[in-house]
Amino acid sequence: MRTSAGVSAEYAAGLLGVDRGKISHIESGVRAISPERLRTLACNCGCPDEKYVDALVDMARPAQRGWWDRYRGSLPQGLLDIAELEATATRMRAAYSMHVPGLLQTSDHALAVFRAVIPQLPEHEAALRLAHRVERQQAIEGDNATPFTAIVHEAALRMQFGGPEVASAQLDHLVKRSEQANITLKVIPFEAGAFPGAGQTVLYGEGAVPQLDTVQVDNTHGPEFLYAEGQLAKYRAHLDWMENIALSPETSRDFIRGIVGKLRGDTL
Repeated sequence: MRTSAGVSAEYAAGLLGVDRGKISHIESGVRAISPERLRTLACNCGCPDEKYVDALVDMARPAQRGWWDRYRGSLPQGLLDIAELEATATRMRAAYSMHVPGLLQTSDHALAVFRAVIPQLPEHEAALRLAHRVERQQAIEGDNATPFTAIVHEAALRMQFGGPEVASAQLDHLVKRSEQANITLKVIPFEAGAFPGAGQTVLYGEGAVPQLDTVQVDNTHGPEFLYAEGQLAKYRAHLDWMENIALSPETSRDFIRGIVGKLRGDTL
């Protein structure tokens, strides 16, 4: 908001009666800003979007601790940020090329994923991550469940983390979850052909207003969060493309059941 208005950090600091360093800390999320000062800044930046300003003010108010704060100091900050993004998003869309969505994973599948990392996690660390992943699923459960669209490639469905039995149970769980009113699951079969992107997991979390949307992408070094409008537009188009070439939810469920049938037939 400040940079769009061409307002310098020095001017903003003088306006709010703080030093320039505090402005930098506020904008990077290190320090808080009061709702009153935020409205003063918005007024002097000529921001006409009242819904945007109101949403920023809501963020500036002291928040209650989230369940993920219990893991602070025990798990990487990026994992806590993912949980907070999922818990506060008004709607989520995501694409998965090689993995089953974390929000839709069974405990056995998740544990198999956590054991397939370099360097190998100690058992207590894997158990912590499993507990955290299970709690993340609160976002798509209950009366205030967040709408969630998951686009999953066939390659991810055929990965046998934990072996055939764990894999088939995981696919059964996907089918069951996909029948929830707030969850849309769409499969991209191999035959659908090409789609954009580098194949990493992409989660698009919608905020209270479009300016507060966030994209999270997975990397081998951990999650990365993107906020710039150009980046957001790119990933919206990315997800639209993938959703358009995917099977319908009903056909996707039948497709998954077919993979389960073959898995169980192979293990007889």
